[in-house]
Amino acid sequence: MSDNNKVPLALRKAEEDVWNYPRPPALQRTPNRLRVIWTSIDGSETTIADTTEGYRVLETTHPPTYYLPPSSIKVPLEKTSKQTFCEWKGKASYHTFSPPGSSTSIANRIWSYPRPTGDFGPIKDYLSFYAFSGVDEQRAGGKWRCYVDDEQVGVQEGDFYGGWVTSNIKGKMKGGPGTWGW
Repeated sequence: MSDNNKVPLALRKAEEDVWNYPRPPALQRTPNRLRVIWTSIDGSETTIADTTEGYRVLETTHPPTYYLPPSSIKVPLEKTSKQTFCEWKGKASYHTFSPPGSSTSIANRIWSYPRPTGDFGPIKDYLSFYAFSGVDEQRAGGKWRCYVDDEQVGVQEGDFYGGWVTSNIKGKMKGGPGTWGW
């Protein structure tokens, strides 16, 4: 049995409360189509990533964080020197995306785990995107939008966590002011 088949498959669009997610976090395969689309100010679109072979990580008080396989990435990404450490997944590496027609690159808003620890081995080298590029749309020449199936995701409050908020995800979520002590 492959590692992929050992990871449980999430239900499609089930209503979920972030307070029912586990701690330590859990990894699930997702049946949903995951996309990241760059839309230039002139309205032209570039697919950054598109897959039906993704994973999601569920952790108490957080919306799901999605991980897309390297094969789903349709544009060049450059690795940056930034690294962070997650007590559950290990050391993360970060990447830069250079939007078409823009002189402003978007750095450190995409991350991956080259050597994930424990049960997170299946997401080795998979990439996760913040739901918001973190750069002013005018300065960057556009913005990226993230989708689960055909629903554009909302942004997890704050700028530390990278969860994607969809209409089926409920409950008070960690990330915003006053939530760090939970």
